[in-house]
Amino acid sequence: MSNPVIELRDVKKSFGPVEVLKGVNLKVYAGQVTALVGDNGAGKSTLIKGLSGVQPYDSGTVLFDGQEVDIHDPIQASQLGIEVVYQDLALCENLDIVQNMFLGREELLQKTLDEPSMELQATKALQSLSVRTVKSVRQKVSSLSGGQRQTVAIARSVLRNAKLVILDEPTAALGVAQTEQVLNLVQRLADSGVAVLIISHNLADVFKVCDDISVLYLGRMVTQIETTETTQNDVVGYITGTKSVED
Repeated sequence: MSNPVIELRDVKKSFGPVEVLKGVNLKVYAGQVTALVGDNGAGKSTLIKGLSGVQPYDSGTVLFDGQEVDIHDPIQASQLGIEVVYQDLALCENLDIVQNMFLGREELLQKTLDEPSMELQATKALQSLSVRTVKSVRQKVSSLSGGQRQTVAIARSVLRNAKLVILDEPTAALGVAQTEQVLNLVQRLADSGVAVLIISHNLADVFKVCDDISVLYLGRMVTQIETTETTQNDVVGYITGTKSVED
């Protein structure tokens, strides 16, 4: 297997006397969906904030495409090709799809917004993911369903040529049909060659779309195992601390 897009080696993070990450290792590969699971307080959010540059790690090594990097702010993470789709999606309901996808990165033509170019790129980004549920890229986000909003947020990362897309609870609060729509989109994203790291408490979704599963327990990576080599009961055991790799 080729080098992972992202590799963490012995990363640590503390807040005062509290150790949140205690030497975590992680590998995420291009074209694969990796799940990051763990109970509340396991360290998932802290790990993601380190990858996104929001809260840099205290120590350890981060490799991106095999090269050691020091991610110290979100701009640098984005320049590397790391995009995070947070649970709140960070979308502006009063703006349309195009405006949201280019928010903060608008393209100009002779000192005015290049609307035709942005609209074309937004359309192509949605088409590249085979999105057919959005009628028009000029729809206001306020008119979209939860699944459609998640679609726009994911397509925005494609527009930015992301190499690693991190999805924070992408199916939370979605109905059955919308969940299926988002999971299909995640699979197409990986099929396009992007490395996907998905944080989820829904193990049914994890086993449906993920190639491997990484389990955090109290700040330590208990295991990173192929989905086909484990079961939901085993993963629950890793998450709760009642099962170890040696079992």
